Amino acid sequence: MAILDLFLPLVQVTGAITIRAATSYLADHSDPANDRWFWSYHIRIKNGGDVPVRLMTRRWIITDGHGACHRVEGDGVVGQQPTIMPGESYDYVSGCPLATPDGRMEGSFAMIDASGHGFRVAVPEFLFRAGHDA
Repeated sequence: MAILDLFLPLVQVTGAITIRAATSYLADHSDPANDRWFWSYHIRIKNGGDVPVRLMTRRWIITDGHGACHRVEGDGVVGQQPTIMPGESYDYVSGCPLATPDGRMEGSFAMIDASGHGFRVAVPEFLFRAGHDA
């Protein structure tokens, strides 16, 4: 296990793809007096298969502490559609603002393998709680 794996405790496996996730509350980017809380999240996508895979799209459902849902869909992640070779990983960090001090985020990635076969991989649900990291 790599040292970085210790910091990515949430795990979801779909076929040969393992997704690890972790969150961090960013107090210095938050403004609770104005109903703004902000988190970063770190995702690692590991290809445990025998063929390259490419991440094509993402789908997120973000739910705040009042139960209000916001759906996000789009191409790639952080402006990229990475190809992940067998045995390799791709890491990225992004952020999520909420109007409540707690919430959650769940989703999936649409991927395609070298033969053109498309499939979807689940991302472990993250919980957001102000002042707590997951």
